[in-house]
Amino acid sequence: MKKYYEKWSVRTPATAVCHGCPDTYRDHQPFNGLKYLIPTIAFCFLIIAASAQKVSLSDVLNEIHISNPSLKVYDANIQSLDAKSKGARNWMPPELATGFWMTPYNPKYWKGGNGSFGIGQYMISAMQAFPNKKKQDAEEKYLQSLSSSEKERRQSQANALIADAKMNYYEWIVVKKKLSILAENEKLLNFMIKDAETRYKNGLEKISAYYKAKAALGNVKNQQLIAESEIRQYRIQLNTLMNREKLQQFEIDTAYSIKNYFTNDFDTVTLINSRSDIKALEKEIQINQLEQNLENAKLKPEFGLRYDHMFGFGGLPAQFTLMATAKFPMARWSSKGAKANVESLQFKSESLNLQKQSIVNDASGMVFQLKNNIELKKTQLKLFEENIIPALKKNYQTMQLGYGQNTEELFTLFDAWQTLNITQLEYLDLLKELLSMQVELEKTLEIKF
Repeated sequence: MKKYYEKWSVRTPATAVCHGCPDTYRDHQPFNGLKYLIPTIAFCFLIIAASAQKVSLSDVLNEIHISNPSLKVYDANIQSLDAKSKGARNWMPPELATGFWMTPYNPKYWKGGNGSFGIGQYMISAMQAFPNKKKQDAEEKYLQSLSSSEKERRQSQANALIADAKMNYYEWIVVKKKLSILAENEKLLNFMIKDAETRYKNGLEKISAYYKAKAALGNVKNQQLIAESEIRQYRIQLNTLMNREKLQQFEIDTAYSIKNYFTNDFDTVTLINSRSDIKALEKEIQINQLEQNLENAKLKPEFGLRYDHMFGFGGLPAQFTLMATAKFPMARWSSKGAKANVESLQFKSESLNLQKQSIVNDASGMVFQLKNNIELKKTQLKLFEENIIPALKKNYQTMQLGYGQNTEELFTLFDAWQTLNITQLEYLDLLKELLSMQVELEKTLEIKF
């Protein structure tokens, strides 16, 4: 290989000349294209590897949990609320004061004389209020509970994102199955068209069915374009949910399963225990009760201590004051704010309970509707798989055999194919509806994976 490259030189980047040629070409530079070849090949391999990447549904869902920006917002809020709870046992800051105390405006009285003391003092004062322990306990429990509701709301948001991802993933699977059917249809129609052209030239076939097959082939190609566009949309949506480059290429695993979630009787207790939005409301009700406890604790008395030290003027002895202080917020004229807040929070608790009942009622109704519709779609799909599609395939094969033996016309073969094709696409529509209902049921019951 080295000798081969040493034998060649280039006049320009695009023109190579042989050293064995006339002497006029021997003064050119050696060919150095090898250094560009290896990186180019490596780059091509990277592109192929990226395009061949297959991502399972569980991989998509895990990536959403880790990388989706809207979930990170909840994480930041949770951390913020947890950090706030660290200051629950905060004390009021100490108060310091300094200045003149009972000092005459006229400085001549400051100095003593003739056996008398001066008038006036300079004072340094300090005061510290002591928090009520029950109030601190109530505030700590309230602040520590704030993030519990946010955690459940994060899970509720994750459940919605997961349902969106499942919907796009399953629809992508169905579209890929549709593309397989369309590719097979394209082959069959091309066969019909070419065979019809031959037969028409020999006077063995009518031209009308030929044009119908040509139109159907164009329609198949149009459906393929639409399906490929839908796949690009699903890929963009899934990349968006995973917070990745929107045009990043990957493929999906086309395996899927039809699940049965109705082996046991459904009850509202199961729904309440599984739904994060209901749990979030329950947490809010608990938080609301803790806030009421905090407002009631604010009516507890608080005590403090004050110390003053005075320096006397004109020989006046130093003096001090030591006093205990107390606040009584339970007085009728000072407790209106806290009592009003408690009353407001009681109405809020009632509102939250009604919201919870509304969600349980709507969700349970949705579950029973989905149960009925899912069972119907399962029965329909089974009928298609075991009866309708096999019969139509046999009908098409019979027509194809007859057409090959010149006992059937192209029109009857085309009609048999068209019926089979429409039925297969109808089956895929039913499958798509069933998978969508399954995703909706998993979202309603908040089934994780």
